[in-house]
Amino acid sequence: MDDAGGAVDEVVRALNVADALRKADKLDDIALGLKELDMERYDDEDEGVEVFSSGIGDLYYPSNDLDPYIKDKNDDDDSEELEDMIINPTDSVIVCARTEDDLSLLEVHILEDAGTSEMNMYVHHDIIIPAFPLSTAWLDCLQGREKGNFLAVGSMEPSIEIWDLDVIDAVQPCMVLGGISEKKKGKKKSIKYKDDSHTDSVLGLAWNKKIRNVLASASADKRVKIWDVATGKCESTMEHHSDKVQAVAWNHHEPKILLSGSFDHTVILRDGRMPSHPGYKWSVTADVESLAWDPHTNHDFVVSLEDGTVKCFDVRTAMSESTSDLSSTFTLHAHDKAVTSVSYNVSAPNLLATGSMDKTVKLWDLSNNQPSVVASKNSNAGAVFSISFSEDNPFVLAIGGSEGKLQVWDTLSESAVSRRYENYNKNRTRS
Repeated sequence: MDDAGGAVDEVVRALNVADALRKADKLDDIALGLKELDMERYDDEDEGVEVFSSGIGDLYYPSNDLDPYIKDKNDDDDSEELEDMIINPTDSVIVCARTEDDLSLLEVHILEDAGTSEMNMYVHHDIIIPAFPLSTAWLDCLQGREKGNFLAVGSMEPSIEIWDLDVIDAVQPCMVLGGISEKKKGKKKSIKYKDDSHTDSVLGLAWNKKIRNVLASASADKRVKIWDVATGKCESTMEHHSDKVQAVAWNHHEPKILLSGSFDHTVILRDGRMPSHPGYKWSVTADVESLAWDPHTNHDFVVSLEDGTVKCFDVRTAMSESTSDLSSTFTLHAHDKAVTSVSYNVSAPNLLATGSMDKTVKLWDLSNNQPSVVASKNSNAGAVFSISFSEDNPFVLAIGGSEGKLQVWDTLSESAVSRRYENYNKNRTRS
């Protein structure tokens, strides 16, 4: 019996030893796994790959080869989707601000093969914005950014938001000028505004292409403000209007000269070189809708009005001390309803586009100050709110209106336009 009991004890000890060895093996495996994870240096940044977003997209990789989300180039679906995201040097970028079902957004459109029979447009990406947009201005520099692709947006709010259009999934503006600092609720509601802010909706914006850090704004608070986007501060405030200020425009050749147009039926010119000068004033017959300087001269501008007319003025008559004649160079009865937007063609002299609440867009030859209609088109955009000739493809006209859908008009497709202005189109390649 003693021998049998000793044998049993030996078996038990052997089993215990084997079990301990198995546990040791597992511990060794765990230790090896932890060593591979290098937990002591877990928080250190990898030198090769940036894992977290830098603002370019959800994930950033130094090269496409390292990006697991970019599939094999032979994958047709993935390569086509990737191709759509690439903006080529020959593409035109058109940004429109719109509101649909209480959602406001900026849509960045790509226009391919502009001015050809293969012209194609699609939405590259969009950016959700917090308030109903009323005005926009593109600019190429900002605080800390010498070059970029930015859009200033005026809205029903008193602030001006500046968005980086190169950020695909932007969730907030990269700069806000002015705005509300505090709202108090209760029986006596009160609003506190940031220093130098507008106090009502921002109706008009204009970027100064010559002095690139300067942005002008027009507001329903009857004020015009000049902002320095390099510092994010308001440089000056002008209170020369007695009603809402609808539009502002910088002179193309004299960068210190600014026009503003108001519901008080006046257009006022201010010269930044003479800050104490009250400016020059022109009276008009209705509310001002929009303003535009002629890019081919330094002295002519047009103003469009709520009564459907467009007037042209020569500022030299106002600046001359020998005359008090501030009458218009011409008055054009352009539309049956308000002319909400005007745009000069930067390539062809004397070619002006007008857009109206009557849902039409018209092209005018202003030669010899005797305007004549060259072409007219139903906008297909509803009541027209905004129009703009492209600078890169000067005979392509973008149209936005009440339907909420961006339209593009290749104006050289109209025979009357091509006959008169084909020679001014330097990059035309019809197919």
